[in-house]
Amino acid sequence: MMSLNRYRLRHLVQHGHRGAARAADLLAQTDKLLGVILLGNNLVNAMAAALVTIIAVRFFGNSEFAITIATLAVTFLILVFSEISPKVMGAAYPEQVAFPASYVLKPLIRLFYPIIWFVNLFVQGLLRLLRLRPSEAQQHKISMPELRTLVMEASGFIPKKHQSVLLNLFELESITVDDVMTPRSQIEAIDIEADEETIWRQLTTSHHTQLPVYQGELNNIIGIVHTRKVLHQAQGEPITLEALKQILREPYFIPVGTPLLTQLQNFQENQRKFGIVVDEYGELQGLVKVEDILEEIVGEFTTRSPLHSANFRVQEDGSWLIDGSSSLRELNRKLDTKFPLDGPKTLNGLVLEYFEDIPEAGTSFRLADHTLEVVQTQDRVVKVVRLYPPAPEVEITDA
Repeated sequence: MMSLNRYRLRHLVQHGHRGAARAADLLAQTDKLLGVILLGNNLVNAMAAALVTIIAVRFFGNSEFAITIATLAVTFLILVFSEISPKVMGAAYPEQVAFPASYVLKPLIRLFYPIIWFVNLFVQGLLRLLRLRPSEAQQHKISMPELRTLVMEASGFIPKKHQSVLLNLFELESITVDDVMTPRSQIEAIDIEADEETIWRQLTTSHHTQLPVYQGELNNIIGIVHTRKVLHQAQGEPITLEALKQILREPYFIPVGTPLLTQLQNFQENQRKFGIVVDEYGELQGLVKVEDILEEIVGEFTTRSPLHSANFRVQEDGSWLIDGSSSLRELNRKLDTKFPLDGPKTLNGLVLEYFEDIPEAGTSFRLADHTLEVVQTQDRVVKVVRLYPPAPEVEITDA
């Protein structure tokens, strides 16, 4: 009874399993259940010991040797046939044993209720004296780490893809928009103060369906434009600035550090798919889309722009040329690296934190069990880094 999986038991009860319903009812009154089981158990064991002693005295006389042998024999029989073997079988096959046993235990509780009630008076008094409340201790709920462990342990019953999705869902609360956003340096935006020809060319060649529009400087975002909507309205001819301003949608701002799960709910409530990430001073840090969050759950499924897909370039020697603005989370996921995620979000930030300075091109170093080389630095940032493949393990054999 105690070895039953409580969550599977609830599942069976919800699906109308009668044996599970009786077992759940018995487990809801643990004091009475244990009372009737232990009452019968101890009564039978005591009677068996007394009976064997009487038989030994009757056949062998009042001999201490005979009584000792009889006591050892009955102890052995009780341990093997009444204690260890039944309990091992019950622990190994709890449902097969508990559900049929509930037919017997439930009537026994009613039959011996007065005795059980009387014994439990002393039990409850002792528990109060020790300041223990078993009823409250049983009202525990499974925590998120425990649920994660259950999913990982159930790998034989859950398809690998489904397991991956569930594990990614558990991480949404600890991952923030900073981890998945497109950084400021990679944002494609339209300057409303540019000439109409430049704006039209940018709209017709953009790989994005929505673009932020700013005035003067990138921090001054004045709206979001839907490129397809503009092109449809213009019908092949350049659009005027006044017409562009009229179809701008009000920008949606997201504070830095917002958990992904919270932001996904905010996107749903505000009916948005696109947001601008800003810090506490209102400075633009990046942008995040619904697709960015969904890809953290199910993996990549959207078409990337050529600029983004060029962040990783494999070389003939097996090394990778990586853009310094690449996300560390994306690196760990795509290249199976083990870069720390509790500090900088990009490879450039990680390298600068490691050196506490801007390294020169050609500088090689080892970080997080990976060998890297700074290939190019420009404008106070690390632009390109080479990641070398791990060295093959050499197997040493005795000559």
